Amino acid sequence: MDTLTLTPEQEQRADELYQRFQDLFCEEAKRVARLLASKSDDQLLGKTEFELRDRVHELAARSLQTALDERKKGGTRGRP
Repeated sequence: MDTLTLTPEQEQRADELYQRFQDLFCEEAKRVARLLASKSDDQLLGKTEFELRDRVHELAARSLQTALDERKKGGTRGRP
């Protein structure tokens, strides 16, 4: 995805969202690190994979909600 070519306005919106995501992503990274650290080598695959997938899906949902909320309040603009 980092090969996307954005207009200057889109790049500005991306930067604004990136700043909003910082705390969200850092908090989740800590949760993921704690989850993985709590598992022994033989527990990393299987159930832990699903737990990790669920955490990442939740992060994606929260990211999307943040983007939607920003557009609703005028923090970022809709399509030109």
